[in-house]
Amino acid sequence: MGSIAHRLGSLADTALDLIASLATLVGVWVASQPADEKHRFGHGKAEALSALFQVILISLSACGIAFRGVVQLIEGRRVEAAGDGIIVSVVAIGATLALLTWQRHVIRKTGSLAIRTDNLHYKSDLVLNLAVIAALVLDQYLGIALADPLFGLAIAAWLVLGAWRAGREALDNLMDKEWPQEKRLRFVELAARHPELSNLHDLRTRTAGNRDFVQFHVDLPAGMSVGQAHAITERVEQDLLSHFPGMELLIHIDPKGHVDEPDNPLVEEDQFGRLVEGEGK
Repeated sequence: MGSIAHRLGSLADTALDLIASLATLVGVWVASQPADEKHRFGHGKAEALSALFQVILISLSACGIAFRGVVQLIEGRRVEAAGDGIIVSVVAIGATLALLTWQRHVIRKTGSLAIRTDNLHYKSDLVLNLAVIAALVLDQYLGIALADPLFGLAIAAWLVLGAWRAGREALDNLMDKEWPQEKRLRFVELAARHPELSNLHDLRTRTAGNRDFVQFHVDLPAGMSVGQAHAITERVEQDLLSHFPGMELLIHIDPKGHVDEPDNPLVEEDQFGRLVEGEGK
């Protein structure tokens, strides 16, 4: 009976892995589609939706692991078939390590949110298999009982924490949360290298999938021609895009001395000025 339950559990885990990978594939494929007339900002948020779906699967997996751990603790069940279990786990670890290595390469190259979440899913498989080996050794060869369920409960807690972090990142993506302060500061520092710009303000940033969206206002002399202003913004855009590839950038030009909506609390002050103040501290 225990063997049948174990095989059914393994089959369920494999099915969850397959569903999660398919969700990742669909999410990344949809997000990679170019902008169209109905989605002029692209389809990047499909990755966040895929990540949220995976978070649900990871949470279900954590619940299943925790439930099995509690049942084992209550019933005092011990691990069986140590030799076979270790061999199977070693094979699974080798395959999972290869997949994780490839995923890390893709994440470094694309920053894909969906693949990062899928990476967490397969990391859990790796940790599970390592825990199986440790529990088998401790239980079967060293006589330390209850190692398997305790490892299971610890892994379930780790999965819940990882799912919470991944879910929060996906929701931030969907809710157009501003970039982290370090990334925003880096952007302002690069823009400040262009002395023809002044009073960079009303900076807005967001990320959708693997694409960044940025817009800001900047002051230029009121007497400057449209052609001159366009040439300056073109140079600035090309420089910033070289540092933030794949970014969509919108620069709004204000005549020097113009005040944007003084009663709007979201209109930011001069970011160049804040940068200078920060360097002086």
